[in-house]
Amino acid sequence: MAILQEPRLVRRPSRKPTKALQKPDFFPAEHVLQRALPPHLVGQQEFEQYHFINFDLTQANLAGRVFSDCLFENCNLAGASIVNAALQNVAFEGCKLLGLQFHSCRDFLFGVHFNKCQLDYASFAGKAMPNTQFVCCSLREVEFGRANLTQAVFADCELSGAVFHQTNLSGADFTTAQHVILDPEVNELKQARFALANLPGLMSRHELVIM
Repeated sequence: MAILQEPRLVRRPSRKPTKALQKPDFFPAEHVLQRALPPHLVGQQEFEQYHFINFDLTQANLAGRVFSDCLFENCNLAGASIVNAALQNVAFEGCKLLGLQFHSCRDFLFGVHFNKCQLDYASFAGKAMPNTQFVCCSLREVEFGRANLTQAVFADCELSGAVFHQTNLSGADFTTAQHVILDPEVNELKQARFALANLPGLMSRHELVIM
């Protein structure tokens, strides 16, 4: 007679929360560059552990290039093409990034940090970027639709007109952000943090009067 065995309980490994990337802070001396690329690097496609200072890359074609563990400091990349570019743990400090289409970058290992940057009219639509730090940034009319911004921090950021739609903002920190307007019904806000001053922006579509 066949003996029926009880089905074994298969335990799936629990998903650990994504760790925040460590901001790049070490660069070989020969990789610290100011204002322009030296001739021998002009055609280079991959840059690892480079520190770019005071570069004017307005409207530059950076399509397809790979930047890994790099820092852009006081650079102007307004209108630059970054289609299919790889930004793998790349930091921007004091940079003009107006209109940059970050959504067109490669998804693989995409990771960015922003400090005192102008990001108005940029797009992060659909990007997975948990734990991203936006510090003292202008984010006017930035597109964040369908992005994964779990545990992201918007510290002292200006968010007038920024678009959040079907955006995962679980655990995100907006406590010091200004002019936040988003709809709790079409965004994931579990454990997201807001200051009392943010409340009107969360309730604006419901036409409530908050005294």
